[in-house]
Amino acid sequence: MKKVLNVCFILLISLIFIDIVGADTYNNYSPEVPTASCGDNLLTDIPQMLPKVISIIYTVIQVAVPIVLIVMGSLDLMKGVTAQKEDEIKKGQQMFIKRLISGVLVFVVFIVVKLVISLVADGSSAPIMQCADCFISNDCD
Repeated sequence: MKKVLNVCFILLISLIFIDIVGADTYNNYSPEVPTASCGDNLLTDIPQMLPKVISIIYTVIQVAVPIVLIVMGSLDLMKGVTAQKEDEIKKGQQMFIKRLISGVLVFVVFIVVKLVISLVADGSSAPIMQCADCFISNDCD
């Protein structure tokens, strides 16, 4: 599970650095580059690919985490049952509970991020949430 989290972290960091490396293209704006906008007074001219990629990653995480939990939990419990030892069964149950908690934490992180965005937004939270929805569900104007 640590390897999966490390890979996700590396992918997230690489997306940040890709955006930083491409920062010089913002200075040399060309109308041919497809862009998306986030609200009226917020960021505009966001490369259209960025919200799409983040939305795909978000969707993959939503689908992959439960599947990985079911598969890995089944394997842990199957190992304990086939060993026919009380200690192995308890280890499998404890491992499954740990994996379940880490899976729930993945989804809680997304909820907390949306909550923080809505709290940080001063009186005009609608455009900021519109921008967040643009990145989460690729619902851009």
